Amino acid sequence: MRAIQSWQSGGLRAPHKPLLLLYALGRLQRSGKASISFADAAEPLKDLLREYSPTGSALHPEYPFFYLQNDGLWTLDPAVTTAPGRSPSAGQLRSVHATGSLPTEFVEAIRRDPLLFGGIVRHLLDYNFEPSLHEDICAMVGLDVESLEVGAVAAKVRDPAFRSAILAAYEYRCAICGYEGQVKGQPVGLEAAHVRWWASGGPDVVENALCLCSLHHKLLDAMVLGLTEHHRLLVSMYIVARSEVGQRMVLDLAGRTLVEPQRGQPKVLVDHIGWHARQVFKAPARAG
Repeated sequence: MRAIQSWQSGGLRAPHKPLLLLYALGRLQRSGKASISFADAAEPLKDLLREYSPTGSALHPEYPFFYLQNDGLWTLDPAVTTAPGRSPSAGQLRSVHATGSLPTEFVEAIRRDPLLFGGIVRHLLDYNFEPSLHEDICAMVGLDVESLEVGAVAAKVRDPAFRSAILAAYEYRCAICGYEGQVKGQPVGLEAAHVRWWASGGPDVVENALCLCSLHHKLLDAMVLGLTEHHRLLVSMYIVARSEVGQRMVLDLAGRTLVEPQRGQPKVLVDHIGWHARQVFKAPARAG
């Protein structure tokens, strides 16, 4: 499992390799094929990178297709050589009909043991993405995790008291829109949202969390909502919401100040806000 911990590049979150692995595992589950040509993978992988990578290299599927070899989890045929420090272009990979494959011994092991297959998928998700994104990612790569992981153990264990502590700190209301729905006295549709992702080492503490409704939690993790050091909201220019409801629930949030936690509870630390701005939020922001 050491080869599939969270990936970083230059201190920044780098989801490119785990997304390629999840895509390859989805193809393996659906078709039984452990190999895929770059020509077939390029557009689906580009869509995944566009959706889940905040970095400028998001539209370069050739990067993970070539560099995943370095982790021992991928082989290229034919072998592609480049000058030191350089990767081949997408055109080069297409011109030689490059094909990437999961290692034979790895494929044989997960075919023998569906729980191992499911555990690896869950491990990739847990260490690289927030839970609110897992279902959408699996849908995009064509993975049915539930059929694989019956009895599998989660890769990481979250603090079961975290949600209750965060909801209490914010008095059971969304820090963005103020929603505070309850059913028979129990909060519904409210979640504890990490600012610095738990998947990237973010702690289960009030200083790193917000109580958010399900919608705004999803948008925070989906990279279209962000925060300033003054605890005001940023809205990415990349999100489009044309309806009156979309305008009110999303676009009009730009520049709005977050609801503060109750007295005696700390606000989100600026360090965690800065991490989210660098690693997650899709800049530039709309004018507030």
